[in-house]
Amino acid sequence: MLDPVARLLSAGPAVLPGSLAGMPKALITGITGQDGRFLADLLYEKGYTIYGLLKGQNNPKTELIQREHPYVELVHGDLCDLSSLIGAVERTRPDEVYNLAAISFVAMSFNQAELTANVTGTGVLRMLEAIRIVGGAKDNPIRFYQASSSEMFGKVRQTPQIEQTPFYPRSPYGCAKVFGHDITVNYRESYGMFACSGILFNHESERRGLEFVTRKITNAVARIKLGLQDELVLGDLEPRRDWGYAGDYVKAMWLMLQQDQPDDYVVATGETYQVREFVRQAFDVVGITDWERYVRQDPKFLRPSEVDLLVGDSSKAETVLGWKREVSFPDLVRRMVEHDLAVESANR
Repeated sequence: MLDPVARLLSAGPAVLPGSLAGMPKALITGITGQDGRFLADLLYEKGYTIYGLLKGQNNPKTELIQREHPYVELVHGDLCDLSSLIGAVERTRPDEVYNLAAISFVAMSFNQAELTANVTGTGVLRMLEAIRIVGGAKDNPIRFYQASSSEMFGKVRQTPQIEQTPFYPRSPYGCAKVFGHDITVNYRESYGMFACSGILFNHESERRGLEFVTRKITNAVARIKLGLQDELVLGDLEPRRDWGYAGDYVKAMWLMLQQDQPDDYVVATGETYQVREFVRQAFDVVGITDWERYVRQDPKFLRPSEVDLLVGDSSKAETVLGWKREVSFPDLVRRMVEHDLAVESANR
C-alpha cells in the first residue's frame, strides 16, 4: 500500500498538485459535519491541501470552519446542482474526493423525503458525474469515497451485517443511501473509477449535532447535572445500535483511498447497546444512578418505521485496511458528556 505522497510521485510529475509539489489535495463535501471536521484534521496532519465544499454564500457554519479549521479553503457548491460540482472539481483538481454531505438526520427524512432523495441519493450521482466529466472516464485519477450507512440494512437479514448482507432500508434516508451506494458501485464498474463506499455504523462524538439522539442525551444529562434542565424526553429506548467514535472512523475512510484497488468496507465495533444503555452510561458519568426518574418517553419522537438492531462485522476493514477502533463505548459516552458539561458550565 502506497501512502498518498508516494502514490502521486510514482505516477510522475504530470499529476502533482499545484501548490506544493508532491502533496495530495482533497475535496470534502459535508465539511461542517462531525465527520468532515475530523477528516479535515486527519488530512491536515498528513500534509494535504484541503478544500471544503460549502452550500450558500451565507452558510451559518462558515465561521465555525474558518475559526477551528483555518487551513481548509472553502469552495461553493451544491449536491443538487451538477454545474456547481463540476466547477468545484475543476477549480480544486483534487486527488481525492470524500462525499460526506447528506440530509443525515433520519427522523427528518420522513418529513422531507424528496429533499433527502435529491441530496443524499441523487447528489452522489451528480458528484460522480462531475468527477467523470472533469477527470475522464477510464482510469480516472481522482479517487472517490462515498459515505454509505448501516441504515441501508434496516430490517436486517443477517446478524452481524457484512458487506454482502442484503439491504432492507426502513426510512427515506436509508433508501437514499442505498441508491448512493449502488450508483458508486456502478460508476466503479462502468467507468473504471476508483470509487469506494464505507458502510459506517453509528459513530458519534462531541462534535455531533444536538438534533441527534446521542448528543441530545449527553447534553441533557450535563444540563440536568448542572440544574439547568429537569428531564430528558426521548422516543423508543429499545433499539440497539453499534456505536463507535467518529474520530476513529474517518481513519478508515482515508485508508480505503490508499489501497491499490477500490472496494467497499463495513466499519463498526461489533458491539451493540440499547438506547437505554446509552442513557444509563451517560448518567453514570455524572454520578446519577436513579436515571429513570429523569427520563420521559413521548410518542412524537417515534419513527413511522424503526430499525431495531444494527451491529456490524468489520473483519474485512481490519484485515485489508489494518483499521481498528481505539475508543470504547464507555469512553465515547464519557467524552461526550464531559464536553457538554464544559460547554454548559461555560455558558451559565
